Amino acid sequence: MVKNSEDQYFSMTAVVLGHFPFACVAATYAPLPDSSSWWLILAGAALHVGYQLFLLQSYRTGDLSHVYPIARGIAPMLVAAISVVFLGVQLTAAEMIAILAIGIGIISLVFVRNSDGLQNQNAAIMALITGCFIAGYSLVDGYGARQAQTALGFFGWLSIINTIVFSLVIHFVKPGVLRNVATKGTKAALLGGGSSFVAYSIVVWAFTQAPIALVTALRETSIVFALLIGVFFLNEKLNIAKVFSTFLTLFGAILLRYNR
Repeated sequence: MVKNSEDQYFSMTAVVLGHFPFACVAATYAPLPDSSSWWLILAGAALHVGYQLFLLQSYRTGDLSHVYPIARGIAPMLVAAISVVFLGVQLTAAEMIAILAIGIGIISLVFVRNSDGLQNQNAAIMALITGCFIAGYSLVDGYGARQAQTALGFFGWLSIINTIVFSLVIHFVKPGVLRNVATKGTKAALLGGGSSFVAYSIVVWAFTQAPIALVTALRETSIVFALLIGVFFLNEKLNIAKVFSTFLTLFGAILLRYNR
């Protein structure tokens, strides 16, 4: 929805603001997060804002089928690396191969050409930064939801804070967008924001049930859907490089899953 919009500031703001009513319901009916988790809620909200802003810039400069696999593909690699270096997690040889496959897939995507036939390294850099934010919020949200002892309560309050901070940023960066969303973006907000909130609520719950690296890797199977949507619905150019890069990254994600 964001990529296909003529005004991507408008559509991204609509999706983020669309979280708010669902987040309020979740915060009202879910248990209150444990007090020890509130600093993680604040940290997660800040990382989500960074992710949304850099994803917006990625979509404004590059193809969905180019930037989305880069952003999503780097996350499991970073999460796995941080888990090993800082959290004492041990990885098998197969898991290391999986991480290497993801890395090669991402690096090759950096050199993929855009729909206009030109290389778009600015979009690739934006997507890589976006992926760093994805890895960051995945780790924070995973540990935060466990600490909070309520996945829905944790994400509900995080989304409320996320919406408020993002709205303040957009108000100063793009004056008038909030007013336009309030008058013209109700449908986009409810559909995009609602589906996004439900989808990530499931992810946060999964973080409390399985290793964060595993959940993060399985999430990134979405890169195949991004490739298909980009080609068949957004009329983006399909080439062998995109297919190879995307499926190599996907192979690494699947290999991570089946070695857990």
